[in-house]
Amino acid sequence: MKKIETNDSYQSFINDTNVSILKYEANWCPDCKRLDFFIDDIMTEHDDKKWAQIDIEQFPEITEENDVMGIPSLLIYKEGKKIGHLHSANTKNPDQVKDYLSQFK
Repeated sequence: MKKIETNDSYQSFINDTNVSILKYEANWCPDCKRLDFFIDDIMTEHDDKKWAQIDIEQFPEITEENDVMGIPSLLIYKEGKKIGHLHSANTKNPDQVKDYLSQFK
């Protein structure tokens, strides 16, 4: 999964005309590692969407402005607008994530 490394790359990613999914995470987060076990399969199923990850410690201001309170969180963007937010409590198993993402075309 592509990593967001700069504010410019973040802006470019969220402003895409396609649905873009950004995974908010941190290296020390055990639940983030658990999500990593099954996220590749979900990315394959949703390969019509753009995917990237962002480290909350590297970009605290972006994390705060997007109301990310827990990690991992999956935020969905289109044309610069946040259109969805799957909170950390709902990323525990593949079915929760798949069910949520199925609404975004």
